[in-house]
Amino acid sequence: MSEQTLKQATTKGLFWSSVERFSNQGVQFVFSIILARLLSPSDYGIIAMVTIFFAVAQSFVDSGFSNALVRKTDRVEEDLSTCFYFNIGVGIIAYIVLFLIAPLVANFYSQPILSPIIRITGLEVMLNSLCVVQQALFTIKIDFKSQAKITLSATVISGIVGILLAYQGYGIWALVWQGVASSIVRMGLLWLMSKWRPRTGFSKSSFNYLFGYGSKLLASGLLDTIYNNIYPIVIGKFYNPAQLGNYSRALGWAQLPSANITSILQRVTFPVLSAIQDDTLRLQNSYRRLLKLSAFIVFPLMMGLAAIASPLIRVILTAKWDGCVLYLQILCFALMLYPIHAINLNLLQVKGRSDLFLRLEIIKKIIGVVILIITIPLGITAMCLGMVFSSIICLIVNTYYTSRFIDVGLLTQLKDLRIILINSLVMGGGIYILTSFIDIEGLKLVMGIVIGFLLYFIGSFYFSKAELQEVISLIKKK
Repeated sequence: MSEQTLKQATTKGLFWSSVERFSNQGVQFVFSIILARLLSPSDYGIIAMVTIFFAVAQSFVDSGFSNALVRKTDRVEEDLSTCFYFNIGVGIIAYIVLFLIAPLVANFYSQPILSPIIRITGLEVMLNSLCVVQQALFTIKIDFKSQAKITLSATVISGIVGILLAYQGYGIWALVWQGVASSIVRMGLLWLMSKWRPRTGFSKSSFNYLFGYGSKLLASGLLDTIYNNIYPIVIGKFYNPAQLGNYSRALGWAQLPSANITSILQRVTFPVLSAIQDDTLRLQNSYRRLLKLSAFIVFPLMMGLAAIASPLIRVILTAKWDGCVLYLQILCFALMLYPIHAINLNLLQVKGRSDLFLRLEIIKKIIGVVILIITIPLGITAMCLGMVFSSIICLIVNTYYTSRFIDVGLLTQLKDLRIILINSLVMGGGIYILTSFIDIEGLKLVMGIVIGFLLYFIGSFYFSKAELQEVISLIKKK
């Protein structure tokens, strides 16, 4: 793949992956606003209690096999069919386990409604297991346009289902059935648009390769999933449902830009960097470019969100959600570095070093758990501040092997990103100070967005012109 072709594929992939991700989140965002106005923080706290179980089940369904398929340059039909049958088998087992443990989870939290919620929502795990290979093939082709069409269709249809049920008084169940409807439509469209069908049986040799690579990613993914969901479990046990609901809502809003952009970058950069994995110089240059581009987009979004958190929550969710404002502001700082983490970890996968990937995840999770244990007695605010501290330490850990493989270590990355970081902090501070003189919440929100855009654009024009031009090009080159 030539340099120009690679750049075009990356640009197109980033655009359509962004369309897919944010169209999905956009409809879900609208739906969450409607539900947040109808439900209380306690209701959201109940839903947050079961998130970890589905996240863990989904990790097992994929088991790192899709990444193994993307990376394998000499993949054959047997590899695809083996992955397909394995995914289905694990999906069925995962649902059975979820079905059986549902009453136990309900008893653990003393919330009987959790049992039927788990059993119905668990259907999504089985449905998702049927289309892992189809989606992986689209990713291999860097065809995120087709994935965007599929996801947008599924999101719109399921969003309509969810909203209709919400207005008819189904409350929490509207969200449950929206998720199931989305999985059904997504599976159907992936099968319809993909020309691939399993043509061979299960191959032991293919499984050994896929599992040899994917198992370490599975272990890493499980560690990450469990760790990321420890907070809802702890808050749900030691604090009341309303506090968990406020934390969950704050985390959801902070993740809207951070987690989505991280997902986009991981999906697009992995096949792109894999294509040039043996060309160290090209890999190094592409890597640094992607780091700066991701920071240029994520840093101002997170700083801007922190600055307008109070009027944003009050205008959109009403004052009954004021309890999540401080959590949201702190979490914006904690999650700001996540895309940088993701790109650093992607390098290990590109180099085929899933063993090092797992080692780093274990080290980081130990650090995170220690910080969590220390902050639990101090309150939820302290727990959120601990996440900021943990994120900084994890960046140092993540960049260790990046320095060894392509000589782009922590100091180099900080040097590349310092101007973007300073510009974002200045923008956030400017928003907070200038809007503090406005008393009307709606006007404060609008002016905060306008001020933030102008400040960041002016700063970028003078100090980050290359990244600014690249983002403009990204928008134009659909």
